[in-house]
Amino acid sequence: MIGILIIAHGALGECLIHCASHVMGRRPLRLRQIGVTVHDDPELILAHGRELLRDLDDGSGVLVLSDICGATPCNIASRLVQPGHVELVSGVSLPMLVRALTYRDEPLESVLDKAMVGGVNGVMHLGDQVSC
Repeated sequence: MIGILIIAHGALGECLIHCASHVMGRRPLRLRQIGVTVHDDPELILAHGRELLRDLDDGSGVLVLSDICGATPCNIASRLVQPGHVELVSGVSLPMLVRALTYRDEPLESVLDKAMVGGVNGVMHLGDQVSC
């Protein structure tokens, strides 16, 4: 099972996990988060991220999700990438996370693709005649 680590600003990661747990009916296994604040030392967060990767990885790999490309959480997350084994997607959203959780028994590359599709397809303009 692919592990998932969210590295994002403040409490965003924990809020996403809470919402995904509600949608899925339980808190998913092998899902963790790191909330980064302005007071955190990026090197200490990086070390913590490496520890969590070891805990999350059962040999299948880990998908790291971050919020804003170029911001501190994503910059830290980018230092965890190991192509083919630890992959990173920025722009995390609830549709992206739920999609990744739904397909996490597939290979990492597939979970990565499904997460990105979930993020893109989760953004919709709903006009007067369109409903969810």
